[in-house]
Amino acid sequence: MKTALKNLFSTNPSQNFNSYIKKCASLLKNFSEKGLVTGGTVLHCHLHKKGIFSEKFIAIKLLIMYLDFRKLDEANEIVKEFNGFDLVVQNCLINANIQWGNLAEARRLFDQMPERNEVTWTMLISGLMKYGRLQESMWYFEMNPFKSVVSWTAGISGFVKNGSSFDGLKLFVRLLESGVKPNKVTFISVVSACIQTGDFALGMSVLGLIVKTGFEDNVSVCNSLITLCLRMREFDLARRVFDRMETRDVVSWTAILDMYVEKGDLGEARRIFDEMPERNEVSWSAIIARYSQSGDHLEALKLFRQMVQEGLKPTISCFSCILSTLASLEILRTGRNIHAHVKKIGLEGDVFIGSSLVDLYCKCGETKDGRLVFDSIEKKNVVSWNSMLGGYSMNGQMDEAKDLFDNMPTRNNVSWGAIISGYVEYKQFDKVFEVFNEMLLSGETPTKPTFSSVLCACASVASLEKGKDLHGKILKLGFHYDVYLGTALTDMYAKSGDIESSKQVFDRMPERNEFSWTVMIQGLAESGFAKESLTLFEEMKSCTSVSPNELMLLSVLFACSHCGLVDKGLQFFGAMESVYGIRPKGRHYTCVVDMLSRSGRLYEAEELINSMPFQPEANALAALLSGCKTYKNEEIAERTARKLGELAERNSAGFVLLSNIYASAGRWIDVSKIRKLMREKGLKKNSGCSWVEVRNHVYSFSSDDRTHSKSAEIYDILELLRSEMMAP
Repeated sequence: MKTALKNLFSTNPSQNFNSYIKKCASLLKNFSEKGLVTGGTVLHCHLHKKGIFSEKFIAIKLLIMYLDFRKLDEANEIVKEFNGFDLVVQNCLINANIQWGNLAEARRLFDQMPERNEVTWTMLISGLMKYGRLQESMWYFEMNPFKSVVSWTAGISGFVKNGSSFDGLKLFVRLLESGVKPNKVTFISVVSACIQTGDFALGMSVLGLIVKTGFEDNVSVCNSLITLCLRMREFDLARRVFDRMETRDVVSWTAILDMYVEKGDLGEARRIFDEMPERNEVSWSAIIARYSQSGDHLEALKLFRQMVQEGLKPTISCFSCILSTLASLEILRTGRNIHAHVKKIGLEGDVFIGSSLVDLYCKCGETKDGRLVFDSIEKKNVVSWNSMLGGYSMNGQMDEAKDLFDNMPTRNNVSWGAIISGYVEYKQFDKVFEVFNEMLLSGETPTKPTFSSVLCACASVASLEKGKDLHGKILKLGFHYDVYLGTALTDMYAKSGDIESSKQVFDRMPERNEFSWTVMIQGLAESGFAKESLTLFEEMKSCTSVSPNELMLLSVLFACSHCGLVDKGLQFFGAMESVYGIRPKGRHYTCVVDMLSRSGRLYEAEELINSMPFQPEANALAALLSGCKTYKNEEIAERTARKLGELAERNSAGFVLLSNIYASAGRWIDVSKIRKLMREKGLKKNSGCSWVEVRNHVYSFSSDDRTHSKSAEIYDILELLRSEMMAP
């Protein structure tokens, strides 16, 4: 600013007056646009001193500048210099009042004008449209004696911007009937109206008119046509419009980039992005979001860093997207850096960025930091509440989650689903049913994922009655055709002991995936229908394209073990890696060891344990030890017991298992030694937890549990039963 003024002040106006005036006008416009009040005032003083102030062109520029600065006293002084009415001055005053929202004053000035021009009428028409006063605007439009394309377009675009696209289209038809030729702004507004109304047939007619009037090469018009084609999902047509454009701007490129992003064609989207001669924040955000949504979080992060290095400022949506990416990658350090940046630029309180930050901190296990961000969000919405609720749930802080849930001003399906899935994840099944009942009483309709969570809880506690009740609700809502709910129902019935109902649900499923087959095969195997389980597995292989997974093959091995098909089980085990491409894990080896031990092939079982590429599970050694007991092989039993003892030194679960084995063999001295050793090492066996359903309510309890409100009466009954059992 100082340099520009210094150069102007050193210039002699008399040498080239016109050039000097143009420089002054340019500076005044620049000061006005950038809000440089001081520079404008200094230049005004200079012009006054030079005697150039009275030049009308300069005076108008000064008036516009002071009106932009809202310096009314200075503006009024300039108006007085005109000594009477001036059309340009009045237009400037009307425009300023419209910009300030003083519509009454703008109308007063308009009504008092002895003469008006096309600019005056159009200014008032578009100004009233801007503030949603459509009827008033159209009254002035009808009274307008200068109905040029500019005023017609002001009315049409005003209707479209106010969501009255149908009225805008009717006005466009009147324009055509009046013989006025549309301009590029008219066509852009009309195409937008076609998009809003969904009248794509009319949009194609407008396209023909655009070609007929010669605007098909205009960049802005073509951009609007591309948007129309994309909304019609006419992707090929959109690409043809783009390809025939002689000149393209960043909006054109970004629109066609969005097309491939929406189609999910990441390869073509990236090719377009790399070819773009110019990129803006929107194009960067689109490609970053697509990589993030497709699961390629590292590439999304790489592009974000490149964007920042090129000096572009990320949008709010871009910040939210990259924070979600960092949350998925659990990269806390970079997330903290971005948090510091958004805080510095004053965006921390934004609800979208704030919600993404909450999600990031919670997924990285930092719920305290997440809560601090949550509390800093100025206008929380249900998404931000759900982010914090989900954060507590995923980190097992269910007391905090329930407290937050109870204080939510509004809840939606996501809120109920988050608290329910949290209770399921951390096996608080009694709470699952309690909250689910609250949900039903609130009038909220459960979603499919919520039903799946509650069915999982029913399966875990073998609550058949509750499961049947849920099945009825699912049928009523028409969700039973969903493959995931069908799978959950199959699993619930199987684990609740009703294998026939499980088979019925499975057989009626219109679609099955690998999880559906796995659940049914596993359910049959664990319910004692080992041969049926193997038959179903063979049926799956011959009739579907579903490939066996780890859990399915584990169920098959379990079935072979429990129906004595040892050789067939060994064939399946050998085929896991060679045929199905699945490397056996510890539990697969344990199942085979159990299978060999049950059939008396103890040496093979021991050899398999010794050949394992990793440390055997304690259960594998226990299975072999159990087989030794059955088949009275003390030699292998001693070796296995030593290994189990060594394993116990490294894993407390081994101590518990060894203690149980000694107890089942009646070796109580050894049991006492193991338990003493556990006490010395400060190890504790996690107490088991059981459930009982009484009058449609599930109660959980553990060993020596006294949390129930009627625990005294319960223990009295237990003592009575114990005494009756001990009586001769």
